[in-house]
Amino acid sequence: MPSSASASPVDLTVERDDVTLAVRDHGGAGTPLLLLHGASRTLADWSVTAADLATDHRVVSMDLRAHGRSGRGDTPWTFPAVLDDIEAVLAALGIPEAIPVGHSLGGMAAALYADAHPHTPAAVNLDGVGNGRPEQYVGLDRDTVLDGLARARRFSEAAAGMAFPPEALETTVFAQQAAMAKALGIEPEVLDEGVRRALGETPEGQLFLRPERERALEMLDRMDELDLFPVYRRLTRPVLIVRAGRLAAQGGELAWFDELMTAYVKGLDRDLSELAAAHPHLTLHTIDASHAMLLERPGAVAGLIRSFTTGLGARS
Repeated sequence: MPSSASASPVDLTVERDDVTLAVRDHGGAGTPLLLLHGASRTLADWSVTAADLATDHRVVSMDLRAHGRSGRGDTPWTFPAVLDDIEAVLAALGIPEAIPVGHSLGGMAAALYADAHPHTPAAVNLDGVGNGRPEQYVGLDRDTVLDGLARARRFSEAAAGMAFPPEALETTVFAQQAAMAKALGIEPEVLDEGVRRALGETPEGQLFLRPERERALEMLDRMDELDLFPVYRRLTRPVLIVRAGRLAAQGGELAWFDELMTAYVKGLDRDLSELAAAHPHLTLHTIDASHAMLLERPGAVAGLIRSFTTGLGARS
């Protein structure tokens, strides 16, 4: 394994009873961090931020179960299973006290891990919020919210594990990634590794982006059920919550989704601000980026994490 930030990252695996977990050791010395990616993403999203953090932290990232190059597991996708995976990775690398730092789905897992493991000194959640409660959608009535969430869920289900012919990899998938990279202002290569890590193949020779459909639908169910507000109230250790300052507007036929998310952001930020004011262990920060903050502003994300970990000694 690398012992300094100047060494190249090392890919390795951690074996559990029901799953093989893909891990990337970025090396470094200092406060240990475990970096967790979002739903249907991979550890590749962390590459730039991880290299920055490894200059003064011990940094490890992993593909969550059923994602990237980690196994799908023999049991349904659940958060307890993911938390056990995290514990196994940290034990295998000898850093059980590492701070979990997650984006989106990974941020939810980071908060849950800290809640379930009292020895964990802190946690960082980068825009992992779930769907919230209908009353958090400011200006929209309950039925409108529920209809909108059901509609959004149908979109997610349709995309889950969707198979495509091999020839579409270049003509469609990578073309879409290039368009996304242009919109984010980054190089396409930054996204390409994630696509290649996530590629799976059906018995019929079709391709798909992991997680495969069964695990993806289980994961969506677990995310829909999750409310982090009780978790934040229970936790007494420091938690950094970073919110996206901008919405990536869809427009056109998806204007209804923009309206739904605009209403949710208002209520969510209101409620998080009230919660942080009442619970001094919570630090709330808004970054000038969309939900894709890891890709848009990796340096700024690294700076926020660094400021938080540097201040932990003073807070304790």
